[in-house]
Amino acid sequence: MGNHERTGSEPQAKDKEINVNIIILASGSHGNCYLIDDGNSQVMIEIGIPWKQIQRDLDFRTSRISFALLSHSHKDHSGHARDALKFGLDVYALQSTIDTLGLSGHRIHAIRAHESFRADSWMVLPFDVEHDVEALGFLLGDADGERLLYLTDTAYSKYRFDGLTHIMVECNNISEIMSENILAGNIPAVVGKRVRRNHMSLENLKLLLLANDLSRCREIWLLHLSDGNSDEARMIKEIQETTGVPTHAA
Repeated sequence: MGNHERTGSEPQAKDKEINVNIIILASGSHGNCYLIDDGNSQVMIEIGIPWKQIQRDLDFRTSRISFALLSHSHKDHSGHARDALKFGLDVYALQSTIDTLGLSGHRIHAIRAHESFRADSWMVLPFDVEHDVEALGFLLGDADGERLLYLTDTAYSKYRFDGLTHIMVECNNISEIMSENILAGNIPAVVGKRVRRNHMSLENLKLLLLANDLSRCREIWLLHLSDGNSDEARMIKEIQETTGVPTHAA
């Protein structure tokens, strides 16, 4: 995974029961959208599904959503950001994402990797990830000291994180299953190469998690599982055995 750097300087989480609710609205190549609720406010990460669908899924209870974060410009992550802006939601994204999507208005805010910012009661630290377009991961902290890592659409991370309480991370494929699909002709070799270069495998995720401080981590969510190259039950089992942390799949 290359040389690791520590990132994030927010205060460590306090000794208390974690009060974060992660709501999965969509995860995968057809659309991504997640809601983080700490009891005070809600943060949306990715707007890759229609806003009307989001409203229906939340029983039209969207008034507590404080803002949204976009990791990159691919449509399955940000293709419906324009509708959220029209609804009145503040959206934070890279300038390259804003330009690619043609977004404008006072509700859209350009952010940069390694420049933290405060939005409502949350402190957000964006950091760069390895993808085929400019993209970000996010470290979120709230007033109670909870620290949530969001990391997807990358094969690895060159950073380490301290004091994490929640992890939302891609676990796209299992290398041996993908190799079998390539040999069987189910996946073109060029597609397999692109996936391995841009998406997290189970094997790489194990290495990533073992390299980080999980002493205070309460749960891990596996995101963006491939339809044909993953095994949800195996992934949950192996990550939970590797880390000792309760693990779920989106």
